[in-house]
Amino acid sequence: MIKEREKLTFAVVILNWNGRELLEKFLPDVVRYAHPQSKIYVADNASSDTSLDYVKENFPQVGIILNDDNYGFAKGYNEALKGLKEDVFALVNSDIEVEEGWMDAMVEEFETREDTAAAQPRLLDYKDKKMFEYAGAAGGFIDRFGYPYCRGRIFTVLEEDKGQYSENSDIFWATGACLFVRREMFETLGGFDDDFFAHLEEIDLCWRIHNSGKKVRYVAGSRVYHVGGATLKKYDARKTFLNFRNSLFAIVKNMPTRRMWYVILVRLLLDGVQGVRFLGEKRPRHTWALVRAHWSFYAGFGKMWKKRKQTPVKTRSYYHTESIVFSHFMFRKKYFNQL
Repeated sequence: MIKEREKLTFAVVILNWNGRELLEKFLPDVVRYAHPQSKIYVADNASSDTSLDYVKENFPQVGIILNDDNYGFAKGYNEALKGLKEDVFALVNSDIEVEEGWMDAMVEEFETREDTAAAQPRLLDYKDKKMFEYAGAAGGFIDRFGYPYCRGRIFTVLEEDKGQYSENSDIFWATGACLFVRREMFETLGGFDDDFFAHLEEIDLCWRIHNSGKKVRYVAGSRVYHVGGATLKKYDARKTFLNFRNSLFAIVKNMPTRRMWYVILVRLLLDGVQGVRFLGEKRPRHTWALVRAHWSFYAGFGKMWKKRKQTPVKTRSYYHTESIVFSHFMFRKKYFNQL
């Protein structure tokens, strides 16, 4: 007799802060195409607009979770998810468009593969739906120096989706724009790191998942469309600060000790080069943001060092052996299949 597959429950949670316009645009389809095994929630980071009035008036079936302050992405989700009991969290940005059946392949993945702890769908550009989108494309990786990149996106070069990433596969990190993660794993690892506030907290979480012996997956049959930059714009200096600092934080927390010291030294040098590039591009605010990121990193180093003890750090690597910086900028490798 074939054993019947256990059905899992899913909590689709949209984090909101003063985002009524985005909710009006994208929440109707999330509700319309809701999977029967899912419950939809809007988690609100103490908005001062009429976001929640809109949800209450138009979608009474959507659960509302109230945070008492704007905690950003990391702590915002940590606080919001505390009382939920569904088996899998689906953390969906408020600027994500979904389509009919978008969760079917994801449900299949989690119900048939017990070692899948987190996963992302195929992330495409809302503004040009044949193109992969910057925030996660077809799944994320890091190089030997901890720099993140994606299948379908290396730095600012985006690929057209021509079916080249149409198979489910193991990846290093799954995008926070649409992140599925088992509740039990999320709780065991303590959720996102509050100190990250926003940006790269999903890479840190996925790194800890790998260090715990579980898998992060790309599920090609699930597709969503991401606007991107709705919270912090592409050239916002605050985003530069968070990206550079949080990348260094993740390295200290998760990389094997012997390699970590070497990588940090290389990163300090390469980040210095990037600071000069910002000046050459007439973006001095970003150079200053990078400098502040390093100051903040030095100040937080001891705290991150203590946190690395909370999760075992594996000696084997999960990163690509090439340097994505040298491959892309010196050897002109623009696409994932050239690495």
